[in-house]
Amino acid sequence: MKKVIYAINTSLDGCCDHTKFFPSEDTFAYFMQLTRDADTFLYGRKTYQLMVPYWPDIANDPSEQGNPDYEFAKAFDAVDKIIVFSKSLDSPEGKKTKIVSTDLQNEILKLKQEQGKNILTGGVTIPSQLAALGLIDEYHFVVHPIVVGEGRRLFEGISLQQNLQLKLVQSTVFKSGCIALRYLKQ
Repeated sequence: MKKVIYAINTSLDGCCDHTKFFPSEDTFAYFMQLTRDADTFLYGRKTYQLMVPYWPDIANDPSEQGNPDYEFAKAFDAVDKIIVFSKSLDSPEGKKTKIVSTDLQNEILKLKQEQGKNILTGGVTIPSQLAALGLIDEYHFVVHPIVVGEGRRLFEGISLQQNLQLKLVQSTVFKSGCIALRYLKQ
């Protein structure tokens, strides 16, 4: 059974707006490994449009070799499929992308039954819905030593029937001062 892993950068005050701060080299490597361990991405429209075509374009441009983003782009581009949950997106970019506008829960339960690597998700809206449904198996929060004071917040708008109990199973302190926290759903 595949695992659904939610991974995101966040500030100390819970801001996960990608325009407010930038990952360091060591945190970038952390996310690259998570990407290499996945064969499926789950996104909402906004996160999908941030990631595609940006990363595939870098991966397929030979002039980008040597660019620090190139290795991540290659790992991103190697993922087998991208599932986008959207009611407003009409057509996907590329052959790997499938747009789904039906029941999120049933689609994820089917994906989890497939053989293969992990299912990786990011952003806020879809992961919040997945967390509320109890479908996330691991949470990877990379906390940056910064207080932003504004911007999109982690689990913004989440509605839980009961508290989500997590168990810390790993923490990694990076040279940059960031801390990667890995939690399992209890």
